Amino acid sequence: MASDSPIRYSIVVPFYNEQENIPPLYMKLTEVLDGIGEPYELVFVDDGSKDDSFKVLSEIYEHDRRVNLVRLRRNFGQTSALKAGFDFARGEVIISMDGDLQHDPEEIPRFLDKIEEGYDLVSGWRHHRRDHWLMRQLPSRIANWMMAKLSGIDLHDFGTTFKAYRREIIQEIQLYGELHRFIPALASSTGARIAEVPIENLERKSGRSNYGIGRTIRVFLDLIIVKFLLDYSTRPLQFFGLLGVAGAGLGSLLACFLAYEKFYLHKAIMAEHGPLMLLAVALFISGVQFFSMGLLGEIIARTYYESQNKPIYALREVKSHRKEMGDSTESPRPSGNSER
Repeated sequence: MASDSPIRYSIVVPFYNEQENIPPLYMKLTEVLDGIGEPYELVFVDDGSKDDSFKVLSEIYEHDRRVNLVRLRRNFGQTSALKAGFDFARGEVIISMDGDLQHDPEEIPRFLDKIEEGYDLVSGWRHHRRDHWLMRQLPSRIANWMMAKLSGIDLHDFGTTFKAYRREIIQEIQLYGELHRFIPALASSTGARIAEVPIENLERKSGRSNYGIGRTIRVFLDLIIVKFLLDYSTRPLQFFGLLGVAGAGLGSLLACFLAYEKFYLHKAIMAEHGPLMLLAVALFISGVQFFSMGLLGEIIARTYYESQNKPIYALREVKSHRKEMGDSTESPRPSGNSER
């Protein structure tokens, strides 16, 4: 590839303990992308793997100048690994996918066709899933239904990593926590055009899944966060004020009831209603306080990351052929030492 050739496509793949799946995925990716005939790069992110994933990736890097290798200092999670790849990628179109061979590279041209139609983000839809129905499919369907209703985006599958983005769209989105699955909602708030294409959900051929049902509660909490950020981040009083009015109204009704009991029926309030009254007040106030503090904390975190351009990952090293090829494009510099 010539040094002055612009990169048309960047393929971002995070890996965590996927040493057996890396070689076949790499071979399929290069076969498909070579057939497309446009300049491309592969951005492989090692998310702190404990097996020989980085060794396998390094061997591929040494033999293919289109491969870029980003290694994180520890396992930061899928969102951070994707963000690291997005920050490093320089293609006009960025495609993300999992490294476990459950996403078929042969479906990449279908994503690119949608991008060419004018869409800014194209999301995959696992319409025939092969996961365990109770442990994976049912929670996923519930979560996707809730995401679609709360975000107002008509997508069937928010959770899949297999997506294509225009570079200017994905690199403007700040990601942290588990927010990678909510990228369509975050992109939609900026006016991005979003499409969906059905994809096959292949069976994992080796290794085991690193993302289990334990994420369900975290996904639900992140769903609340995204809803809050999309609708109330610039007008939080409308949210907290509603809770305040509800709490004040309930307290006033309770006070009127207790006053009636005390002054008209002459009952001993503390003797008959004391424990229940104190418990109800304590539970209500504590619930509102904790919920409010959590949401306010998310606003503070958003301000912290975006205003200071604070990275959510720390690099151990980056291997790239860009300098050898005469590319002086400045790459992101997150905290932590890195080698280029």
